[in-house]
Amino acid sequence: MNNQAAELFRRHKLNPILTANDWPYPINSVFNPAAALLPDGTTLLLCRVEDRRGHSHLTIARSSNGVDDWQIDAEPTMPAEPDKYPEELWGIEDPRITFIPELKKYAIVYTAYTHEGPGVALAFTEDFRSFERYGVIMPPEDKDAALLPHRIGGNWALIHRPVSAPRAHMWISYSPDLLHWGSHKLMMEARRGAWWDANKIGLSPPPIETKHGWLVIYHGVKHTAAGCIYRLGLALFDLNSPERCIKRGDEWVFGPTEPYEQHGDVGNVVFPCGYTVGADGDTIHLYYGAADTSIGLATGSLSALLEWLERNG
Repeated sequence: MNNQAAELFRRHKLNPILTANDWPYPINSVFNPAAALLPDGTTLLLCRVEDRRGHSHLTIARSSNGVDDWQIDAEPTMPAEPDKYPEELWGIEDPRITFIPELKKYAIVYTAYTHEGPGVALAFTEDFRSFERYGVIMPPEDKDAALLPHRIGGNWALIHRPVSAPRAHMWISYSPDLLHWGSHKLMMEARRGAWWDANKIGLSPPPIETKHGWLVIYHGVKHTAAGCIYRLGLALFDLNSPERCIKRGDEWVFGPTEPYEQHGDVGNVVFPCGYTVGADGDTIHLYYGAADTSIGLATGSLSALLEWLERNG
């Protein structure tokens, strides 16, 4: 009898690939990294780093192979700046990176944590050394956001997750100028009842543009008597109308099974904010936060993800 589910993501044997012990200055934990593959082949991770106050900032780690020998900035790359941006009072968290060819810049969408709760903030950079901050573009409580890499129907598109207790769904909004947002549309709802994604869902890394549609890896949260479990699922959205869901997988495809994913500051969590795609155009390297404590790497195939979704959507 074979009761094993399909293994769409394979954990790297060196996991966790980054921990607080690797950091050049004192921190509590490192997790939930955004990712970018730079033109010279370097893998860049923009990591959420939590200090010993409990506040987060963003620091870059670079690697020539995306696995080890990480070169980590000696101090925070993108610290919170509450004096200039009051919405960053309690830190900045969970970035997603999208390269925008029209602007020739990288967009960083991140969570700004103020006394009103988490809100969606936007910044741009060309070199990951200097950053142009736009401030909050979606007010609290809102998070889990990323920009699409090009305009849709003449407007920029932002996927995000406003919270409406007790459930939270994925939305998409449009803007002509990246500052003023409207045309808010519900993309996908958290399911009800006993489903693995019954309570909250949200975007994990930025959507992946394929010829079949926008492939979305999303997280779902199930509340149990022992606490919450964060796992990953797949969905596909229309290229020209990304609020239209074409397929959604019924089952989760990646969940916390290893000790470093099950035990940490927040147990039973796998939470990716970034990925890179290999030179073959198919291999995906998924970088994820494990138990809000360390960073793991899992590898899969885009074609295998789409085939699974075709069978199980």
